Amino acid sequence: MSSAEVRPNRFRLVPMRPRDPEESGRAASSLELFFDLVFVIAVSIAATTLHETVTAGRLGEGLATYLMIFFAIWWAWMNFTWFATSFDTDDWLYRVLTIVQMGGVLILAAGIAPAFSDKDFTFIVSGYVLMRVIMIVQWLRAAKAAPEQRAATIAYACGIGLAQVLWLLWLLIDAPVAQAAAFIVLVGLELSIPIFAESRGTTPWHPEHITDRYGCFTIIVLGESLLASANAVFGALSDVVDLIPLISLGVLSLIVTAAMWWIYFWPPHHRAISGLRGSIKYGYGHYFIFAAAGAFSAGVGIEVDSQLGRSALDPVLATFTVSVPIAVFVLGVWLLAIRANAGGAVNAIVPTASVLVLLDPIIPVPTFLTTFFMVIIVITLIVFSPKATDGASPPRRPPGERLGRRMSGPEAGHGAG
Repeated sequence: MSSAEVRPNRFRLVPMRPRDPEESGRAASSLELFFDLVFVIAVSIAATTLHETVTAGRLGEGLATYLMIFFAIWWAWMNFTWFATSFDTDDWLYRVLTIVQMGGVLILAAGIAPAFSDKDFTFIVSGYVLMRVIMIVQWLRAAKAAPEQRAATIAYACGIGLAQVLWLLWLLIDAPVAQAAAFIVLVGLELSIPIFAESRGTTPWHPEHITDRYGCFTIIVLGESLLASANAVFGALSDVVDLIPLISLGVLSLIVTAAMWWIYFWPPHHRAISGLRGSIKYGYGHYFIFAAAGAFSAGVGIEVDSQLGRSALDPVLATFTVSVPIAVFVLGVWLLAIRANAGGAVNAIVPTASVLVLLDPIIPVPTFLTTFFMVIIVITLIVFSPKATDGASPPRRPPGERLGRRMSGPEAGHGAG
């Protein structure tokens, strides 16, 4: 029985009992999709500000700040997503707390520009801590209603609480080197919380639901790439006489973004999640996939500015801001989902072609080689699709066998809540 089928109490609250990991047809809820919308704002602002910073010639500084900010965006989103797959009750309190978390995302988004320009992370940390405090409330609520998972849920709540105190203290550090070192330590602490909590007990998860949620966020960041690319090209049309290079860049950007979508959704992602190790690899590895997709949108804007002579960045480096994110994205998807579900041809061509996109700066036509190799990858996936290589999904295991595999043993649990 799922939590949604449990009778509400007199306060119209549904006990936060674990969701059934065998629930048929489980997909992203309307609340989860609504929750994702505020992340569109945060990702868009982060990518736009990265574009402006790098165009001004501050490549290293801009990239470092972007990666720090994107950690906060990604980790807050991922924690909510993995919690929801286990304990989503969809009652009024769960909805209200989720909406408050959305407010935290907006606060974080408001602090992105000051973080880039003045290294002021006050708003970012404030919004992040607000989101994480709400997760403490959710975990404690789950601890009350799910005695079998109490050890794990309490460990999550305590670990998150400790980390938030340390993040607030982090704001007091003035020295840049010490602040950077402390940031790395705190990131390590945050990443270790699910591993520690799941070692204390296990929380159920639904692989199809989780991968559906990751797919939704991928579409968000790819959609931001399309929007940013279109805005950069359209905004520059009135400033140039020769429109062919600019229009070519816009067309190639569309083809590349479509190829990224095709590549991501080719493999059966739910197979990549098996126990703690598999879920950690899949969940944490998506940081690089999501961040790269967001950085790609900034790269297109940087390339447009470079063509118009508005950029302080070397033209070769400007081209790399497009090709490097694409290479990281494709390699990340290959490592996490494609490699284990593909044959020798796919596993040779995909990583090789993704690395070859880095040759793009050697020719004068921006993103041409990148587009060429991305099309090669898509053609390879079409030719060697699962239907053509006996890669069809295996028969579904009996529910009891699957549930026992997920819910018992040291490898159980999703490990990313």
